[in-house]
Amino acid sequence: MRDYLKHYINGEWVESTGSETMEVINPATEEVIGHISAGTKEDLDRAVKAARAAFPSFSQTTKEYRIELLEKIAEEYAKRKDELIEIITEELGSPRKISKNVHYNMGYAHFKQAAKELKDFSFTEKRGKTTIVKDSIGVSGLITPWNFPTNQTVTKIASAFAAGSTVVLKPASMTPFAAMLLAEVFEAAGLPKGVFNLVNGSGSVIGNGISEHPDIDFVSFTGSDGVGQTVMEKAAKTIKKVALELGGKSPVVVLEDADMNKAAKAALSNIAMNTGQVCSAGTRVLVPRKLKEQFEEAVLNNLKKFPVGDPQGEVFTGPLVSQKQWDTVQGYIEKGISEGATLLTGGTGKPEGLDKGYFAKPTVFTDVKNDMVIAQEEIFGPVSCVIYYDTLDEAIEIANDTEFGLSGYVVGEDSEALQKVALGIRAGQITVNNAPQDFGAPFGGFKKSGIGREWGLYGIEEYLEPKAIMGLEK
Repeated sequence: MRDYLKHYINGEWVESTGSETMEVINPATEEVIGHISAGTKEDLDRAVKAARAAFPSFSQTTKEYRIELLEKIAEEYAKRKDELIEIITEELGSPRKISKNVHYNMGYAHFKQAAKELKDFSFTEKRGKTTIVKDSIGVSGLITPWNFPTNQTVTKIASAFAAGSTVVLKPASMTPFAAMLLAEVFEAAGLPKGVFNLVNGSGSVIGNGISEHPDIDFVSFTGSDGVGQTVMEKAAKTIKKVALELGGKSPVVVLEDADMNKAAKAALSNIAMNTGQVCSAGTRVLVPRKLKEQFEEAVLNNLKKFPVGDPQGEVFTGPLVSQKQWDTVQGYIEKGISEGATLLTGGTGKPEGLDKGYFAKPTVFTDVKNDMVIAQEEIFGPVSCVIYYDTLDEAIEIANDTEFGLSGYVVGEDSEALQKVALGIRAGQITVNNAPQDFGAPFGGFKKSGIGREWGLYGIEEYLEPKAIMGLEK
């Protein structure tokens, strides 16, 4: 049992000023695996005060100091690898190999990438007779989601530290333990007191409190577009900068010359990885109508490569994170059936033999119309919508016919067609033929998918404010 009832404030684990606690549940077993404190406004105020006090000195540290600090953090993070993998597998229900190869590795990569970006980064530049100085933005409030306990948390923290910003973090209450372990990593790396502070609790108290706090200068939030709207509204009260990484309904455009096995694997991996709980997941698969039969056959033939089951075993897909999320996904599957989409595989209920845990069947709908609810709303589960098209121009039009614009994918061989689709999709990040991830590339979205960018240099820039100095000759 992990009962971590303290908050990390000013370099110390301190008792909450309140007495309420929150349960943390293992979604694979439905058992309580620990408790955290439900933080109070007073707890948050203490954390912000510590971050504010630490900001003047930390923001003036040298670039070289912060590079060394990030490298040391990465080193200490690596020492806790096995423990991080174990925690993520337990609290998220992520299969061990995904916890290792995706969650752990992405966190490590962001620390290393931030250090790398700083080496060639200049906080001062001359433009004619004007000097441009990039100052740290101030105290940053970070509100992170449950679906990527290390990736989303680390990319924000690494960018903030690189920019010289102090931090107050509210991790997701369903997956808090990986973030709490990060506090120990920072302590071991020698991070000065007050630079990193962590307060657990609810979104209504701590999340809203961060958004509207007068002594927080910047809020970076990852989550749903509905909560993102609330963050913006709360932040507007104190006119603070906001960065939002929100939802997606990303297209996977399959070209006429695509290998159908590769296309089917791309479609299935997008809903199977992390149980489809990925904001950038390609959940609308656009396939040439003439290839309908071949594609559907390939999907059915490749299903066995994405087994669902106990995350401690050799599986690709684990459970959904909670009963609430399971119920939501079931509701969307029922909606797809009622809307008249064809159920190719999957459906409602739990997979055979998995009666305990929040497991859902990987579900693929075909003959989907893009105006159906299942094609327009983010399901955040292992559900794919296959839409057939006749021309490439129609495919691009369908791809862009959404309120979101986070990611896009294209599979095929024709270089001109690949380029046309990649340039035509209005989204923040496009992946061609399963290209490897680039942690230096900007990540963020168009339209309702958010405001601002994360990862690499673009992420660091979010935590900086440019200041123009005219008339300074030296």
